[in-house]
Amino acid sequence: MNIQQTEPIDENELQLLGAMSVDELPVYKAFAGEELPQDTAKAKMFDIVEALKTVFDPEIPINIYDLGLIYKINQKDNGDLHIDMTLTAPGCPVAGILPQQVADAAAGVDGVGKVEVEIVWEPAWSFDRLSEDARMMLEMI
Repeated sequence: MNIQQTEPIDENELQLLGAMSVDELPVYKAFAGEELPQDTAKAKMFDIVEALKTVFDPEIPINIYDLGLIYKINQKDNGDLHIDMTLTAPGCPVAGILPQQVADAAAGVDGVGKVEVEIVWEPAWSFDRLSEDARMMLEMI
């Protein structure tokens, strides 16, 4: 990134920029589920996504999937899942509980084994990640 500075940065701005460093962002992980018996059919991705759509951000009446908070769902051959998700902001008040709600929802799907949900901060969430349904809902609010 190429940033050009036009005015000197004061001490308060330096402290704020330092507080925003990637090293300082909180780490959140949540776990649910258990190993599936061998030869159990793994869940369909559609069913996993539908389960994730039952989890809502309590401050915005839109599910976390349509909000664009789910970045990646990796499904292993044994049915285990690793989900990368983000939050709308690092200081989100539900940061400690939302990942567990996502893990529990995914683990409740038949054919899902162990679930790990990890909060990631890159790329940062933006309104561009909203689904069309979420955009329409926000227009109605």
